[in-house]
Amino acid sequence: MQRPVKPIESVAFVSTRIAGTDGVSLEIEKWTEVLSRLGVDSYFIAGECDRDEKKTFLIEEAHLNHPQILDIRTRAFGTQVRTEELTNQIIGTSGKIRKKLQQAVERFQPDLLIAENSLSIPMNIPLGIAVLQMIQQTGIDCLAHHHDLPWERERFRINCIDDFLAAAFPPPLRQIHHVVINQIAAENFSRRIGLPTRRIPNVMDFENPPSPPDDYANSFREELGLSEEDHLILQPTRVVARKAIQISIELIRRLNDPRAKLVISHDIGDEGKEYADYLREFAEMMNVEVIFASDRISDRRGRTAEGRKIFTIHDVYPQADLVTYPSEIEGFGNAFLEAIYYRCPIICNRYSIYRTDIEPSGVSPIVFDGFLTDATVDQVRSVLEDSQYASDMVEYNYQAARQYFSYEILEDHLQEALRWISYTPRH
Repeated sequence: MQRPVKPIESVAFVSTRIAGTDGVSLEIEKWTEVLSRLGVDSYFIAGECDRDEKKTFLIEEAHLNHPQILDIRTRAFGTQVRTEELTNQIIGTSGKIRKKLQQAVERFQPDLLIAENSLSIPMNIPLGIAVLQMIQQTGIDCLAHHHDLPWERERFRINCIDDFLAAAFPPPLRQIHHVVINQIAAENFSRRIGLPTRRIPNVMDFENPPSPPDDYANSFREELGLSEEDHLILQPTRVVARKAIQISIELIRRLNDPRAKLVISHDIGDEGKEYADYLREFAEMMNVEVIFASDRISDRRGRTAEGRKIFTIHDVYPQADLVTYPSEIEGFGNAFLEAIYYRCPIICNRYSIYRTDIEPSGVSPIVFDGFLTDATVDQVRSVLEDSQYASDMVEYNYQAARQYFSYEILEDHLQEALRWISYTPRH
């Protein structure tokens, strides 16, 4: 039946982790800021959270690396037969999480749950089941924000939890309002799930450019042992195979310039250390200096146990002479937008989402299609050696991205989505 219209005045984000510089946490931060412009308060429910404690409800089992969750995830994939013990463990753990979720909702009384990737990629299977069950039992409105989907990852194809995946990752329920971050995901979602979805791109605050780097940020090169003459080439991603970091190493080898040094900002991802070992061996074979700097880059400044400075990624971007983005697969491209925001020259592989969602905006980085050519390498040399050429490129890209990927664009999308949810009838 038709329900009275009630404006949405508060939301609660539900995720495995809302902390640090991963893409999901960054987008939650951006959505929170834009929602506040619309007069909407935000609360946070997660296994780890670095937001306001008064607005946070921690659920240990919601974390993607909780021992029980790791055990479940390890046994759920790579086999097609599930033990009764695993079934009971998934159901039992989801029941514990659901009770805590209900406590969080009772405390915060949100008008809307925003499930941030927790009903998308099956990194925490009990959490997804718990969120789904609570929605069904309470009738609370939910917006599921999908950054990654299970059919996009090869490692989830062989599993013994197809019933759970079909139920909750993502749930084919009309009372849940689904949002994806790119056009291909929108098309695949509707084809596979049979429900409409909205596309809301990742954004940056292009109306407010970043402040110039301070003395602390400007000490980054020296701290890493680089000179002012060195070319700091930044790979601002996690160390996982789909990021194709070997192409960045190949690029530096082909530049044949001893001043070119590759700095990798993030740590090994959730897919094991074999790829990192391969990169080290490949770099040694190519005679390329690679600095794995994840121990010096964090979500906030500080000091290591040895007293060395820790920087944020926002300190690092202004120090980069070039950003490499050779990814084969991306949900959207947060690091790509960050590089534009900090006015860094970029070399980018034309991965599928870049072609469909970013390239039409008119941005014009150095691009290649899967492999490097001599012309591409020559263009990189021009960027590194001609400051005016580099300056013109980054300014053009900033203004192009400003039109399509700003907070103002997100504000329009969210305002429309909240109105859509408020007016949607329940049957």
